[in-house]
Amino acid sequence: MEFVQQNIIYIAMAVISGGLLFSSSFRRPGGRHAVSPTEATTLINRENARVVDVREAGDFAAGHLADARNIPEASLDERAGELDRFKERPVILVCQNGSRSAAACKKLEKLGFARVYSLNGGVKAWSEAGLPLKKG
Repeated sequence: MEFVQQNIIYIAMAVISGGLLFSSSFRRPGGRHAVSPTEATTLINRENARVVDVREAGDFAAGHLADARNIPEASLDERAGELDRFKERPVILVCQNGSRSAAACKKLEKLGFARVYSLNGGVKAWSEAGLPLKKG
């Protein structure tokens, strides 16, 4: 008991850091809306999900998912009307590595989109999974 009293700060730090480590293992990287390339493929094939690439036009032309629409994140607010007919369908947002698309998910949710997802790992993860990219 004396050991605990003399080292209470160290014990508290160990418990707190262990708790944070434990809780972070349950969170999905990319947020609660992140989907893997496999999950994205399932949404596209089974639920006719709409894919929106939020990268700039040059990056989009270098390689993108088939049938993806390019709406850069910076212009997403003013161009969201182009996606209004997809408000009740799944919309998968894609960027290079998943960070911009996660932020874009929040924007579309605020605009009333019911089912928005971010491709975890972005185009990079899609390509690494051996899935095809379209050029042009």
